[in-house]
Amino acid sequence: MLDSLGRDIDYIRISITDRCNLRCRYCMPEEGVQPLSHCDVLRYEELLRLTRAAVRIGVRNVKVTGGEPLARKGCIDFLRELKSLPGIEHVTITTNGVLLESALADLVQMKIDGVNISLDSLSGETYRHITRQDAFPAVWRAIVKAVEAGLRVKVNCVPIAGLNDMEIVDFALLTEDMPIDVRFIEFMPSGVGESLEGISGEEILGRLTEAYPDLIQDTRRRGFGPARYFKSSKMRGSIGIIDALGSCFCPGCNRVRLTSDGFLKLCLFHDKGLDLREMLRSGADDNEIEAAITEAIFRKPERYTLGGITGPDMSIKNMSQIGG
Repeated sequence: MLDSLGRDIDYIRISITDRCNLRCRYCMPEEGVQPLSHCDVLRYEELLRLTRAAVRIGVRNVKVTGGEPLARKGCIDFLRELKSLPGIEHVTITTNGVLLESALADLVQMKIDGVNISLDSLSGETYRHITRQDAFPAVWRAIVKAVEAGLRVKVNCVPIAGLNDMEIVDFALLTEDMPIDVRFIEFMPSGVGESLEGISGEEILGRLTEAYPDLIQDTRRRGFGPARYFKSSKMRGSIGIIDALGSCFCPGCNRVRLTSDGFLKLCLFHDKGLDLREMLRSGADDNEIEAAITEAIFRKPERYTLGGITGPDMSIKNMSQIGG
């Protein structure tokens, strides 16, 4: 499926819940946010119907997100259903890792194509400060066991000045011990995190180059997103940098997002999109839904504009409410 700029939109991120079991300082307030009512969240059969429609117009790769996707009952069965859909080539999941350990056997059995684990500190104390939860041991066990089980693992870290930026090289060291990709995501201030200061992708790369003078670009295909990857001879894995602020990747954007309440978001930082829940529940047939998605994707914005992550009502949203 091509948009009006000729970009091939073959990747969809599907949020199955807006609920999360962490309270990360850059994402939501300590008391959390008002969750959607159960009736407003799409049922799994509705999510599958929309995914089938997306596949018919060219989507091939699916990332399941939240909130925390493993916190929703039935997530594993939904992943199995996605894996079995004709036309789907890759199904991956992004998780904070708190509930991952108990799900690993099922993920291995279904041959999940990848697990992205969010982890912003290797220190239990700092992790607890950032997430407001004492869950580091569970997350670390899950990472180690996922690697041992042969899953493709990516660890995502958001460096923030004064919180965890001093750990950038420590995170890179993980790639020497394990065949994983460690990705540093440039912080995009929004909502409760607007007062925090991120570390630019350029500075991250500079610090890593000092630690690894032989660091070179890794041109192998590592996924379907915008990360730039780098590798040293010391590394079993790779380093990824996602620098949306410093290096606009909008010209090559290949994705759309489906929120847990059924809004097809064409761009993370735009309110433009399509209310698919309304179409589903008002009796639209598959052809009408497919045509509406096709038209919406064709109108995908050329690039993002900073000013806060918004929903269709133009209110500022937290990342957990959108799906990352």
